[in-house]
Amino acid sequence: MKRMAAAMMTLSMFMANGATGQTATGAAQPAPAQNPQTISIARSESLQTNKGSAQYFTGTVQIQQLFVAHDPSRTSGGRVTFEPGARSAWHTHPFGQILIVTDGTGWIQQWGGPIQEIRKGDIIWIPPGVKHWHGATPTTSMTHIAIQEQLNSKAVDWLEKVTDEQYRK
Repeated sequence: MKRMAAAMMTLSMFMANGATGQTATGAAQPAPAQNPQTISIARSESLQTNKGSAQYFTGTVQIQQLFVAHDPSRTSGGRVTFEPGARSAWHTHPFGQILIVTDGTGWIQQWGGPIQEIRKGDIIWIPPGVKHWHGATPTTSMTHIAIQEQLNSKAVDWLEKVTDEQYRK
C-alpha cells in the first residue's frame, strides 16, 4: 500500500500500459529524462491521446499516457476516457491498480462479483492479481486516471474480452 500511496503523490506532481516499451494503444512511451537528477515537466499540450486498441477494449476508448516508469520507480499512469458502452477487456495487474474517476459514471466488476457503479470523485483500489474490467455505462461516458506499477516492465496482463452478456448483467 505504501507503493500505491507513493503513486498517488507522483500523480499529484505531474493506461493502461500494455507491453514493454509501449502503451496499450501500441504507441511508443516517451523517453525518460536525460539526467535522472533533473526535474522533468511534461507539458499538457505535449501529451498525446491515442485510440484504445481493439485487442484490449470494446467501443471507443481514448488513452493519454500521463507518465511512464523511470528507474528506479515502477509506477506509470494514464488518463482513459470510455464513451458510452465502451469497456476494457478482463485483466489483472501484478501490483494492483488505483483508479481515480475524474468525470462521468462507469462500471467496474471483479471476476465472480457484481457490477458496481463508479462516479466522479471515486477512488478505486484493485488488489494485485484480481481479474476485473472497467468502463462506461451503456448511456454515460466515464474518464479515470489509472495508476499501476510494473513487474518486469509489464503493468497489466490482458485476458479475454468482456462479452455483451457479461456487460449487461
